Amino acid sequence: MTADLITAQDRPTWPAMRRGWRGKCPNCGKGALLHSYLKVRDACAVCHEDYHHHRADDGPAYLTILIVGHLMAPLLHIVFVAYRPSPLMLFTIFAVGCAGLTFYLLPKFKGAIVAFQWARLMHGFSGRTSS
Repeated sequence: MTADLITAQDRPTWPAMRRGWRGKCPNCGKGALLHSYLKVRDACAVCHEDYHHHRADDGPAYLTILIVGHLMAPLLHIVFVAYRPSPLMLFTIFAVGCAGLTFYLLPKFKGAIVAFQWARLMHGFSGRTSS
């Protein structure tokens, strides 16, 4: 059994991150990366790429908070100044908006971060293949 070393140049980052954003395997682009809302599969069902050693941890949550906060805070200010809705109406609309945007973005960022780690050979994605 021989091992070939894969370098980071062999794994383009942006295509891998686009695949991860769509919830697909960053290697083949066909298999599902997540098997539930935020659970990363141990391996791709199509190409058998291992993912069990990813370290996405809190990164997707931080990015989601950053994006949702920077989108909703100015929008909240604009709506309040321009229309002066009742506090209950304002809270209801923006609570639903924040929750919806958060639930949409969180798995997307999770997939993109795992794909970034895969492409840059971080953590357990060593870049060694057996032939």
